[in-house]
Amino acid sequence: MNLIAEIRNSWGWAGIEPIEVVGDNDFGNLIVRDVNGRYWRICPEDVYCEVIAQDENQLNSLSKNQEFLTDWHMSALVEQAKQSAGSLQKGRKYCLAIPSVLGGKYEASNIKTAPLAEIISLSGDIAKQIQNLPDGAEIRLNVVD
Repeated sequence: MNLIAEIRNSWGWAGIEPIEVVGDNDFGNLIVRDVNGRYWRICPEDVYCEVIAQDENQLNSLSKNQEFLTDWHMSALVEQAKQSAGSLQKGRKYCLAIPSVLGGKYEASNIKTAPLAEIISLSGDIAKQIQNLPDGAEIRLNVVD
């Protein structure tokens, strides 16, 4: 399955109709252009998918915003990930083994690597399942084969 199809399958419920991935970072965050020319950010470690720019002009402005760029590049975390998980292999990205919304910490012991498509799929599935829960709600994670 290609990445656009994976985004559509895993995150389409959030309203995204993807046509192009225009950016990615080492933690599998994506910037995706949709059929209406809007730009979305998929953030797997925090399990969200939201519009960050209504058009290319807004995206260009955002690309000059230091706060956004610092958050996007995640330089300190990427350096920590390289030291603990090693360099990235082709098709793989760093990820939080336990996403932050499920209590996972931004620390070396929780950083792994995985295929990008799996990161996008899992984060979309988790986000869909917890979308209506209030902040701080207790959850039970059932792992099935």
